[in-house]
Amino acid sequence: MKTFYEYQRLARRTQNRSLSPEECERHALHGLAGEVGEIHSMYQKALQGHPFDEAHLVSEMGDILWFIAELADVLHVSLAEIAGHNIEKLRRRFPDGFSEEKSLHRAEGDI
Repeated sequence: MKTFYEYQRLARRTQNRSLSPEECERHALHGLAGEVGEIHSMYQKALQGHPFDEAHLVSEMGDILWFIAELADVLHVSLAEIAGHNIEKLRRRFPDGFSEEKSLHRAEGDI
């Protein structure tokens, strides 16, 4: 896989085309919450002494990416646009790299 575009195009093949855009949006949001919950549970179980499986974590992270791609399709935005917007936001917020001070005292409206 070389690009976000390629990933999004290939992920689109496995989306449920019988869902309306509103249903697809809800599907993506519920899926994201579920996958984050699975990852959270992995870390919680590790605190109880269960072995931590990094390959499983990577698989769950891939599922999160799939649901983000699904939501991006509903919103008619590309993963590349999302990634680019995020990098620009981080550059504005932390022009010299991460700073605890800048993290604690962000400008009004900086979401």
